[in-house]
Amino acid sequence: MDIVILAGGISTERDVSLVTGTMIYHALQNKGHRLVLLDVYLGYEEGIENIFAQERDWSENFGTISEINPDIRAIKAMRKGNPECAVGPNVIDICQQADIVFLALHGQNGEDGKIQAMFDLLDIKYTGTDYLSSALAMDKAISKEIFKQFKIPTPKGIVVSRTERYMADVWTIYPCIVKVNCGGSSVGVYIAHDRTELEEALDKAFALDHTAIIEQYIDGREFSVGVLDGKALPIIEIAPKVGFYDYKNKYQAGSTVETCPAELNANVARAMQACAETVYRALRLKTYARMDFRMDPSFNFYCLEANTLPGMTPTSLLPQEAAAVGMDFPALCQRIIDISMKKYEEQ
Repeated sequence: MDIVILAGGISTERDVSLVTGTMIYHALQNKGHRLVLLDVYLGYEEGIENIFAQERDWSENFGTISEINPDIRAIKAMRKGNPECAVGPNVIDICQQADIVFLALHGQNGEDGKIQAMFDLLDIKYTGTDYLSSALAMDKAISKEIFKQFKIPTPKGIVVSRTERYMADVWTIYPCIVKVNCGGSSVGVYIAHDRTELEEALDKAFALDHTAIIEQYIDGREFSVGVLDGKALPIIEIAPKVGFYDYKNKYQAGSTVETCPAELNANVARAMQACAETVYRALRLKTYARMDFRMDPSFNFYCLEANTLPGMTPTSLLPQEAAAVGMDFPALCQRIIDISMKKYEEQ
């Protein structure tokens, strides 16, 4: 197959996406496919005729994940043409030549359904779920409403907008979590222990998004459950060595202890996996996703959110969960392609 692996972009998760794309690119190299690895924002400015026949290492200029968020202004300064356009030169033309596009994007303009909707209009096949379910899962406020409707346990919380910040005055539960409504990779996630810290956290969140979620902090253990083609994978437990599971602890090797399968009572494990599958169905997801949970000392677990394009980096969770059932990383990437192609055959 001719496959484009689409990564990068200008969200706060750009660096994570670039590494995800690079890992997928290398994993698929020995699967007999012809591959092109593209930065969706910077695009490709050379000739594109017979581009899949070119023999080159498409990953040579892709970067690594630093401990801080990428400098988006510096990325925009590298762009030729209109820097406000989310799609770079020749990206659409190259994707139209492919049999399928493997989406390695994260965050805004990648995981929120916009790229998916554009590809649907252009009849470009892509991996992962569709535009509607992407948008539902990306918007944490909408996700929480759907969780409540389907009786999926989720922490107590409220939605606060930048223009109606006074709505935060009713919040009295501490410690609490403040997070941007449409973020990911724990960018824009803060812990507040009192009113002063809450106001400071809102200041930071509103610098990134016009809407924020304030929710109850669940003191306990953290887990993640991948769902592949509607079926839950083994549960992984995440235990940061210092602090909580923030951007640094997610992507810097050695910062977190990850155990898969998680050491859980069998009944609790089955219930959490069943809950992850319910989330998958409730949000109308397709192909694959990853659900994040926290569990208190009384074994009550709560779903925090769903990730429709989970990370595929050296320290990412979904590949570890797949490995626990004997599926190595290249096989996981191929399985995602196969399930995604089946999605189009069933239309």
